[in-house]
Amino acid sequence: MSLITSFLPKMSRSGLGLIGAVLIAASAIAAPPPKVLKKVPPEFPAAAVKKGVTSGTVKAQLAIAADGKVTEVTILETSSPKLFDRAVIEALMEWRFEGSGEKRTHEMTLVFNE
Repeated sequence: MSLITSFLPKMSRSGLGLIGAVLIAASAIAAPPPKVLKKVPPEFPAAAVKKGVTSGTVKAQLAIAADGKVTEVTILETSSPKLFDRAVIEALMEWRFEGSGEKRTHEMTLVFNE
């Protein structure tokens, strides 16, 4: 904040609005991850074992309700063609986070190793 304050006399009103918008966006990006209250690890899928796949990663986005319950899981990226997706969705739907009073989303990457 001190850096912005030192520039205030030289800036126009429109410039100040832009900095305010950038600060708001930056603080939203830098928000700490939600606190996990209940974690359910995904099971290593039998289909992956049958295919000889011993590891994989899945990046997922969680929709978290105001009370901390996961309401939706969306798979964003997966290392193996959908071998781990179902296990990730089933496990993450059971996770619980500390309630924040508002809906939010959170992305995470899960790593599987047999």
